[in-house]
Amino acid sequence: MIILGVESSCDETGIALYDTQRGLLAHALHSQVAMHEAYGGVVPELASRDHIRRAIPLLEQTFADAGVARDAIDAVAYTQGPGLAGALLVGASVACSLALALDKPVLGIHHLEGHLLSPLLAADPPAFPFVALLVSGGHTQLMRVDGVGQYDLLGETVDDAAGEAFDKSAKLLGLGYPGGPAISRLAEFGDPAAYHLPRPMLHSKNLDFSFSGLKTAVLTVVKKQTTNLCEQDKANIARGFVDAVVNVLVAKCMTALKQTGLKRLVVAGGVGANKQLRAALNEAARKRRFAVFYPALEFCTDNGAMIAFAGAMRLQAQPQAATRDYAFTVRPRWPLAELRIT
Repeated sequence: MIILGVESSCDETGIALYDTQRGLLAHALHSQVAMHEAYGGVVPELASRDHIRRAIPLLEQTFADAGVARDAIDAVAYTQGPGLAGALLVGASVACSLALALDKPVLGIHHLEGHLLSPLLAADPPAFPFVALLVSGGHTQLMRVDGVGQYDLLGETVDDAAGEAFDKSAKLLGLGYPGGPAISRLAEFGDPAAYHLPRPMLHSKNLDFSFSGLKTAVLTVVKKQTTNLCEQDKANIARGFVDAVVNVLVAKCMTALKQTGLKRLVVAGGVGANKQLRAALNEAARKRRFAVFYPALEFCTDNGAMIAFAGAMRLQAQPQAATRDYAFTVRPRWPLAELRIT
């Protein structure tokens, strides 16, 4: 079974072909980072227009790279939500139009399910069940995953997501957009003893997160400087910030594993590419004897491969999920819990 995946939820246009027998055949991705950098963040209207320009060329490139004819696909999967409404509509229209033209079934995929299952694309995928940390610019959640469509929310952020805090704190330090990778690189040169920033909800009796206060703490430190911050000051603040986020994420993951009794942790989403987070989780795994799994770095950010793969897994677990009703809708807000297969 060959599934075409279309991703357009935010500022990446992704197309991929996944074969349940041979694995990932080809994928293509265009990032809009350079375009949005001038605005300090994603501009939804510009994002939608760029998806329109990029989708068809990427589609053609993916089919050519895979050496697969269009009519050889068995279904088309697209990101139905959550995400930017206009951006989602572009991907949905492309996917459903192509499916209609080829007389193939189509199915909408939850963006977070794509991230959640993306580590299973690896050569050595984790087995169910596992605890998953979904950590990105828009989401920070801990889930128990017992199978495709078997997701139980353990905890989530009550305000800013971790990735959002990364971007906002980087902006406070004048690092530009996107801020997450920049502040992580700068933190490598910082003194860990210079600033001990708060660890919000570290000792709470639940698995929820909060990063808004940490961002405010960075703002307070910056405002206390009577002169312009030198590069070493910025590096020290960045180190304090990154250490605080990583400390909280790792501690909550350890608690989740203990509470569930599971020994496998999956990390997915853009922040899952963070070098400091991976190092801390790997060390914790070594000490506590659990296994930790990550998607390949190229699949940490939004991509078509995870949507094609999630579509394939959905169809295997729930064949009736696909439809030939091409009157598509999108869901900018879509709780992951609604996906449960009973």
